Amino acid sequence: MVEIDIGTVASWDDLGWLRHGFSTRAGGISTAYSGLTLNLGWTREDDPAHVRQNRSAFVQAISLPGEPMQLVAIRQIHSGVVRVVGDEALQGTLETPEGKAVLEGDGLVTNVPGVLLAVGTADCVPVLVVDPVHRAVGAFHAGWRGTVAGIVEQGISLMQQQYKSQPREMVAVVGPSIGACCYAVGEEVREQFAARFHYAQDLFTTRPGTDGQAPQLYVDLWQANRHQLIDAGVAPERISMIGECTACSRTVTGERKYFSHRAEHGVAGRMLNAIGIAR
Repeated sequence: MVEIDIGTVASWDDLGWLRHGFSTRAGGISTAYSGLTLNLGWTREDDPAHVRQNRSAFVQAISLPGEPMQLVAIRQIHSGVVRVVGDEALQGTLETPEGKAVLEGDGLVTNVPGVLLAVGTADCVPVLVVDPVHRAVGAFHAGWRGTVAGIVEQGISLMQQQYKSQPREMVAVVGPSIGACCYAVGEEVREQFAARFHYAQDLFTTRPGTDGQAPQLYVDLWQANRHQLIDAGVAPERISMIGECTACSRTVTGERKYFSHRAEHGVAGRMLNAIGIAR
């Protein structure tokens, strides 16, 4: 297996107890998506055995040698639902024997060491949050529906309740996802954002259509989730932005860097975006 390309937040390196990473396409054994790829999702096109091996390699790439970390994911439903992962995660009650998630929702929070929370993406926004004072972490999956549902605000509120986390002490990152450069949406999306956020007009741009087509509307989910973090109380200077579009980012050799549901017309693998506390 070739070396896995894992994205991280450099400013979090001084948190020696923290484990985190954003996967890309590179480094796996899946053959379902144009060559060998690190597909980490239980997609219908891929061999589950390949997915299991890819997931194991991903966990090893994030962890230190000999460090046991249990990957815990969630059955994502594009909602504002956030789940608390307690000690039961270590007893295997949150997954099927095959390793598939049981809990439904779009966010996970924990303060349990040895647990690696993960959300899957192939264009949606992954947001990772850390409370370095109380050693608690959260992972949130924010597509446009989850963003409108306030998944990030819900998650931070739950961390306050569960762990006495203070938003002003938290750090956060908005991970790789489809950018405003590529995310064309319909007017109904703007209407739902406008009904929910006072800054909605700043998130949308209209560009001329091509080949005689009508003008097209684009939305910036990166800034939408940054706004949500700030509104939840996280200081702007404590928010990192990866700033890489999953639909158009390329490697130095010109290959796709990420899986993209939009760019690959619905036939795409999945990345995992994970965060956890070392034992």
